[in-house]
Amino acid sequence: MSHYSDKARPKKPSTLCGRLLRTAIISRNLAYLILMLCVGVPRIAMSQTPSALQEWQYSGGITLQKLYAPDLPKWRVVLGAGAEVQPLYDGARPYRTRAGPVINILYRDVAFASVGEGLGVNLVNGANYRGGVALGYDFGRRVSDDLTHLRGLADIGRAPVVKFFGTYVISKEFPLVLRADVRKIIGGADGLLGDLEAYVPLPGSSRKLVMFAGSSLTFADHHYSQRLFGITTAQALTSGYPLYDAHAGANAVGLGFSATGFITKHWLINADLALNHLLGSASNSPITQSSVQRVLALSVEYKWN
Repeated sequence: MSHYSDKARPKKPSTLCGRLLRTAIISRNLAYLILMLCVGVPRIAMSQTPSALQEWQYSGGITLQKLYAPDLPKWRVVLGAGAEVQPLYDGARPYRTRAGPVINILYRDVAFASVGEGLGVNLVNGANYRGGVALGYDFGRRVSDDLTHLRGLADIGRAPVVKFFGTYVISKEFPLVLRADVRKIIGGADGLLGDLEAYVPLPGSSRKLVMFAGSSLTFADHHYSQRLFGITTAQALTSGYPLYDAHAGANAVGLGFSATGFITKHWLINADLALNHLLGSASNSPITQSSVQRVLALSVEYKWN
């Protein structure tokens, strides 16, 4: 499975998470294997805004893999199917289950097509960083999804999303990944969002199990916040909610966990958990029924090397 020559393999074990995870020591040879296995591990959720999972969970491991395995194959393809349990919309108390395909196609370190990250290209890339642009999709919000709480607020239409992103890995010895993105919704909610994130591979990962954990902070402009969580004068008259002006700023903080288990060399199972806590105007909105949002995604996939 390895693309490394014997000469290129390190001879001594090193700490995988350095100062961040002092108690976990995994040999660098094993770290190479783990990061090679996690190439192109996609998530089921469609690329969307707001993201059901943490944004980093859609591409977790890809930047790390480039650092540890610079000689990438020309094509990397993963196909599968899965299901995801998530709130009906941001701030909702009811949940729904959505099933769908898992598709992740990467061409070298140049372009990708993924149900998680969308259609995109890496405009800049190096051993420990990458940055580019992607086209995703916003599902909007339909009043019919929750007539009890959304009646009189009008639908928020579906719309394309343009995303600019960048990731940076501290080092091989301290593989903390820092990530940032800016997402512009064209139509629909017609707003601007951004994320600051950090994630790291976890101790306990092995040939059969790869795990990551991370956190995120999401920001939104006034237009997006008002569209999703505000109540206009007209909406107050038709819905019964009080007039509410939602402000720009940090609107959510989140934690995420991702695990990939390898059944065989090609078959794998993914499990993703995310916990988001709405902040500020999003949390205090009269529309918001629950400021804590949970997501669980499970999928089965086949990986071509």
